[in-house]
Amino acid sequence: MARMIDSDQHLFEYRGLWQEHADPALREEAIRFVDDPLGHVRLLWRDRVLGIADVSQPGETAAIGARRRREREGLPPQVRYDEALPRDYWEPAARLAKLAALGIDEAVLFPNYGLGIERALSVSLPALAANLGAWNRWCTTVASEGGGRLHPVAHLTLRDPLWLEAQLGMLARAGVKLAMIAPALVDGKPLSHPDLDRVWSAFVSHDVTAVFHVADQPRVFDDAWYGEPEQTGVFALDAVFLYVPAALATTDLILNGVFARHPKLRLGIVELSAVWVPMYRMMLDGGSQFVERLTGRTSMLTERPSDVFARHVRVSCFAYEQPTRIARQLGALDLLMACSDYPHSEGTAQPLADYAAGRFGTGPEQAPGLFERNAAFLLGRS
Repeated sequence: MARMIDSDQHLFEYRGLWQEHADPALREEAIRFVDDPLGHVRLLWRDRVLGIADVSQPGETAAIGARRRREREGLPPQVRYDEALPRDYWEPAARLAKLAALGIDEAVLFPNYGLGIERALSVSLPALAANLGAWNRWCTTVASEGGGRLHPVAHLTLRDPLWLEAQLGMLARAGVKLAMIAPALVDGKPLSHPDLDRVWSAFVSHDVTAVFHVADQPRVFDDAWYGEPEQTGVFALDAVFLYVPAALATTDLILNGVFARHPKLRLGIVELSAVWVPMYRMMLDGGSQFVERLTGRTSMLTERPSDVFARHVRVSCFAYEQPTRIARQLGALDLLMACSDYPHSEGTAQPLADYAAGRFGTGPEQAPGLFERNAAFLLGRS
């Protein structure tokens, strides 16, 4: 029977999550929700605003902008945050019930507000680890209550390998199979640096998949390219080039032999688009071969870099990107995963209908890899 594993959904962090689940010794570093006198809700760490608490609905991006304008004009929200927040946005049991309405069998669940905290908290590694660890502890609860159908994604930093190894052990014991990491330098070191080999060994030994996902993480572009920061932490530059950090980090992992040294390592690339993948694979092979000929040096790889990508990496593809067309460009390779991004404003509440629509429409029966098998690969099932 045809099935769908949604490779990209989000759970909203509830009020008090970080305080309740943080290490007691570091609870004062926990992120908290704070209401202003008008009723707007912000996320604070220490005295720094990390983001605005808002209830998005699929397809209503412009409405979010209208609410931000209203706030800047000093007006109260038309609907209070807690009144607008559906139970399925944060409660595992309610999300399980929602899957049927969405036409989905299983869902991969990324954080919501946690996507916007890593770069800000990077100035304090203890605070960063405390808040990531709080989310990860809640992930173990979600996995337990999800009955094998909800797959929460942990959030890790590679800056402290001992902490990371302990986190992976806790997550593996709870059945959490996915962990988000930043496609960025780790204290100035590329992901392929020998000092990080123990990290990749830990992912493999605990059978947890590393995942890149759009987030406010350490940047690969110089800060000079950015204008004055917005309170939301969203920049047009990042939106235009959202795939570049993932492509850069994946190239490093491939060409510098991380996958060769760790042949069971898996990598997911989620909500970073997929239209770039056919061109990237061509440039990955062509660029590396050109440099080999130019320098007279032999690659450490025993196969084409694009074949390494195909064996280890899976990429989420939105319906509007026309995954069937991309798959044809890739040839016989099956690398793509269906996703809804529910309940974000750029997402959808009707994923199956969206994938079926249009000239290049498809469904679970015609594309089992897109709708189930490739996400199952990241979950360690085959």
